[in-house]
Amino acid sequence: MSADLSVRVAGISLKNPVLVASGCFGYGKEYASYFDLSRLGGIMVKGVSLEPWPGNPAPRVVETPGGMLNAIGLQNPGVDRFLSDYLPWLREFDTAVIVNVIGRTVDEYRAVAARLEGVPGVAGLELNISCPNIKEGGLSFGRSPEAAAEVVRAVRGETGLPLIVKLSPNTADIAAMARAVEAAGADALSAINTLVGLAIDADRCRPVLGNVFGGLSGPAVKPVALALVWQAARAVRIPVIGMGGISTGRDVAEFLMAGASAVAVGTATFVDPLAPLRVIGELRAFMEAKGLGSVRDLVGAAWPDGPRGEARS
Repeated sequence: MSADLSVRVAGISLKNPVLVASGCFGYGKEYASYFDLSRLGGIMVKGVSLEPWPGNPAPRVVETPGGMLNAIGLQNPGVDRFLSDYLPWLREFDTAVIVNVIGRTVDEYRAVAARLEGVPGVAGLELNISCPNIKEGGLSFGRSPEAAAEVVRAVRGETGLPLIVKLSPNTADIAAMARAVEAAGADALSAINTLVGLAIDADRCRPVLGNVFGGLSGPAVKPVALALVWQAARAVRIPVIGMGGISTGRDVAEFLMAGASAVAVGTATFVDPLAPLRVIGELRAFMEAKGLGSVRDLVGAAWPDGPRGEARS
């Protein structure tokens, strides 16, 4: 019997637990020439802001041992262009579309969420709280439980859509952050966003990236991501979408065992555009080799005291 890969996260039904991570998959058009996007569990689209954002100066990407640094700067065309130029096309596919929301102030987050409320084809919102809060001197919302909770409460007041809060690893206590956003109204978490990193050109004696610092992703961050998913999942009752260095079906199984209910594949798609499909197939093969009937049986399986009942949805 074929393994059942279906899951439900924050009330969103997914045919399998493999999504594609925001920022790595754009709005899907580049990858649609490689495979049918309907085969994915879901698509977490590139961040969408109230007004268009130009992003950071070039160079914006550099390869590192075991991964990459990016300093794209959340470049995007703004919510109105997303709704007119991208969402109608995405609605043609039988997969969940989760819109990543970004902003520099609480009011900007609130406005984008209000604009997306009730729009057909939007299954949920992923709040990127790693953005700089310009009213607080540029400190990321994602470094303070109080600031993160403020954003979630504001957005919760504007929408009934499922809210997934994307947690930053660049915080002192991810469990405290997870509990704060859960209490503020989050329906799920996604973890983790990129780690802060720096690359230097020793010949030029200069930083490689135009923005100096960038976000580190890829296989190098996987152990960190697994640890933080474990900590976040054990701190809350809402589900967690794990991400960070996933490139094989076995990686997916490990994140589920650490407490994630689903995962997102990101940097691996730059190396292999078909990576998400390969990962789904490898996960199914892993489960069948272990005699597992449902992917939900893996959630929290590595916890020493066992998972807290059935997989959280």
